[in-house]
Amino acid sequence: MSPLEAYDALEIATALLAAFGSAFVRGLTGFGMAILLVPILALALSPLDAVILANCLSLAIGLLEIRRLVRGSERSAWWIAGLVVVTTPLGLIALAATSPGIARVVIAGIACSAFVAIILPRGGAASPGRLTTGGVGVLSGLMTGYAGMPGPPVVPYYVGRAIDRETAKASMMLIFTIAAASGLMSGAAIGALELRLPLLAALLFPAVLIGNALGNRFSGRIADTVWRAIVGIVLGGAALAALLRLI
Repeated sequence: MSPLEAYDALEIATALLAAFGSAFVRGLTGFGMAILLVPILALALSPLDAVILANCLSLAIGLLEIRRLVRGSERSAWWIAGLVVVTTPLGLIALAATSPGIARVVIAGIACSAFVAIILPRGGAASPGRLTTGGVGVLSGLMTGYAGMPGPPVVPYYVGRAIDRETAKASMMLIFTIAAASGLMSGAAIGALELRLPLLAALLFPAVLIGNALGNRFSGRIADTVWRAIVGIVLGGAALAALLRLI
């Protein structure tokens, strides 16, 4: 049996739509791909498969933009990414040991936490202290492994400060790319990276490319205040959708 025959037509169609929509949001805001994609994929796939598939797609699109991300990111992104690499395996081990039902509840809670964090008052442009930065890196790594979502701690760290939009986007995308690589290496180490998942990712990747390109195009045409409002709306919508799926 072909590895892709493990999925039916409805599951693949759902994954294609989710990949396109989440990639559009990524291009527009600099984040949101995993936060939107994993909860939807987890409806049709196991939570572990959904996380690994999202990491495959996040790594692929991130590598295509890696030069721009390295040039435009803030130095703090490298510190956070380093901690993500160290702590991602712990989150993935916890996910593998958790029942699918509990994992879906936790993933929904993580999506909600991102919205709560982003509506807090904005800070200044200065980078937070080492303790805050380190906490963001550790939490992001654990969430990368457990839910394929490095964003909930990272997005408020950058979007919640008065820094340039492109710097915030590049910093977040660089962390997410490194987080995806870490997630895949951890998945391979515990034997969860099956051939059918990269093959399904390859099938979905054209939708990711198109969605990301359209999002980038629209991002350059909107004001910074509008962009920040869209960030909040996206996170709020993802949180609400994640909660509704549990009812």
